[in-house]
Amino acid sequence: MKVLIVCTNHDTYLSKTGKTGLWLSELTHFYDAMNKRRVLIDIVSPKGGTIPIDERSLDLKDEINQRCLNDAVFMAKLNQSMSPYNIIPKDYRLIFFTGGDGGMWDFPDNTDLQHITQSIYENNGMVTAVCHGVSGLLNVKLSDGSYLIKDKYLTGFSHVEDTLMSFVSEVPFHLEDKLRERGAHYTKSMIPFIEYIEMDERLITGQNPNSAGKVASKALEELFEK
Repeated sequence: MKVLIVCTNHDTYLSKTGKTGLWLSELTHFYDAMNKRRVLIDIVSPKGGTIPIDERSLDLKDEINQRCLNDAVFMAKLNQSMSPYNIIPKDYRLIFFTGGDGGMWDFPDNTDLQHITQSIYENNGMVTAVCHGVSGLLNVKLSDGSYLIKDKYLTGFSHVEDTLMSFVSEVPFHLEDKLRERGAHYTKSMIPFIEYIEMDERLITGQNPNSAGKVASKALEELFEK
């Protein structure tokens, strides 16, 4: 069984000097859970190649982060991510969009990633995402022309959480608003940054960085126990 993890290539903000990119634990916690179940994992990014890590997310007290950063196989996948052109969608049972602000720039309008997502979903695969990674689902259309997320229950990084992180003026749009505009039934936890996931058939989404591990465990449950 094979899963495909999508990470951003984008690392700059409009005016802040700090670098953005992938929020590390949103990749590592998902990757680690899948790896423990001997699931084969490929990592892809919109342009392929090196994936930038948001410097605010480099928490080395997080044991899973540390384990992954010390893993040569993981680091090779991170530094030499695949290009969408090399992906054969039917090879994968699941696609997972990681978060980090960077994805808000290079996920939504990438037609190659949209096609891969559509193909996996329509081939009875699972579509999963966490935090700002849910932005990768905004423009995915199915074969009948409808949006994948229309009328689906899902979650993603909330406007409140963006505001509390003080980066709300830097991101290109408000994810929560855009998801609602697409006709999705957006839900969130009462308390910001609490682990929270939403599931609607073969779509599983997590609200914030603390939710990546739970998205993985729910996805594994669906893949192996049904």
